[in-house]
Amino acid sequence: MELLQIRNVGVTYRTKGREIRAVDGVSFSIEEGKTVGLVGESGSGKSTLALAILRLLPRGTAVSGQILFRGKDLLTCGDAELRELRWKQIAVVFQQSMNALSPVHKIGQQLVDIYRVHNDGLSKREIRGKIEKLFEAVNLAPTYQLSGGMLQRVSIAASLLFSPPLLILDEATTALDVVTQGQILSEIEHLKERMHVTWMLISHDISVIASSCDRVAVMYAGRLMEYGDVDRVLSAPAHPYTRGLLNSLPSLRGERTGLKGIAGSLPDLGVPHKGCIFAPRCPFASEHCLIQEPLAVTLKDGRRVACILYRGDGDGSRSAG
Repeated sequence: MELLQIRNVGVTYRTKGREIRAVDGVSFSIEEGKTVGLVGESGSGKSTLALAILRLLPRGTAVSGQILFRGKDLLTCGDAELRELRWKQIAVVFQQSMNALSPVHKIGQQLVDIYRVHNDGLSKREIRGKIEKLFEAVNLAPTYQLSGGMLQRVSIAASLLFSPPLLILDEATTALDVVTQGQILSEIEHLKERMHVTWMLISHDISVIASSCDRVAVMYAGRLMEYGDVDRVLSAPAHPYTRGLLNSLPSLRGERTGLKGIAGSLPDLGVPHKGCIFAPRCPFASEHCLIQEPLAVTLKDGRRVACILYRGDGDGSRSAG
């Protein structure tokens, strides 16, 4: 069953007389109980899409398309209804969200206050009991001083106060060391099974997506390049941009080879673009790519790819190379 459906969503920031098309025609869905990863370079629109889901974008930002949560369009529901959905039904852990915690107040009391903002129906003792169970779930013992990893565990515990069906993790482990990052990702996986939470994990680190997600959405310059089963996409990437991301990662197995970065840089999203947005950086690009914008093609294995290297008959074969 599909918990969240993102249909042809576009987000345009309006600032200083310019319009920045940060997300352009993105469509995919998240099945209940599954984990979907959004991956791409910084500036590819991942966090903007998360903010659009929660309607936390700056005033004046234009958002188009549909974002359906259990069939309800989040872009058209009223403010009061949206407040009921936020945190209780859809929660988010932002990058370095630990910085929102006060260093001069006890963590337990801060979480009690957070809980009471959304629900004041329980006693302080009952709320504390709930918080203690969540601390245990994220492997956090009572202590007087909290490290960065511990603070991030607190942020995750806070997001789970109301057992939301959908949790968005936006670069939630980026600021942590590799060991702590691995521990938290492992704990997140256990929480997914115990609490039946559906996750959307946003990261620029494709190795994090590979180890934690069921499906992956590869974004570039606001567009969706490739979407499908994480094992298929990462073991045999179809889109040149996905291949470029994988080639830029060091391998721990096999023959040692030099890292290959993607030449060039992200385009200016404040000016109109013809053809494929990735074409100026793509090693397979032809003149046709600079003129015609590719439509998403569904391959035999079910994944979607927006690239004219693949014919529109769904057989997954290349028409150019």
